[in-house]
Amino acid sequence: MEIIAILALLSLVWLMWQLVKAKRFTRFKQHIDSELKAKVIANIIAELAITRTEQQPNNDCHQAATLLYWTQYKSRILHAALAREIIDQQWLIDSGNLRNAQHLFFIERQYLPSPSQNEDQAS
Repeated sequence: MEIIAILALLSLVWLMWQLVKAKRFTRFKQHIDSELKAKVIANIIAELAITRTEQQPNNDCHQAATLLYWTQYKSRILHAALAREIIDQQWLIDSGNLRNAQHLFFIERQYLPSPSQNEDQAS
């Protein structure tokens, strides 16, 4: 009988720990939406204004499409923030969100830009 009680208690403790981790992950995603999204948008707008040429007019339509693409999913916002050096890996480590970032990239991996898109963006 004690074994069942101990297993039940351990299960309850494990479930509580999972709840704590889920709440931390949710707060991390809310932080991405509330803080990083605005910085990423400002950086993208500035980048599009700087790179405006006759071949790439970066008009309002292009700007809206670019912003929609990069801000549609939290993983893309985080990816853009890391790629544009708004935040760095050390910030993720210091804030205790490295594991949350890894988890977010894993669960939203289908929404991340492909490597060929990253190479196009760098050039």
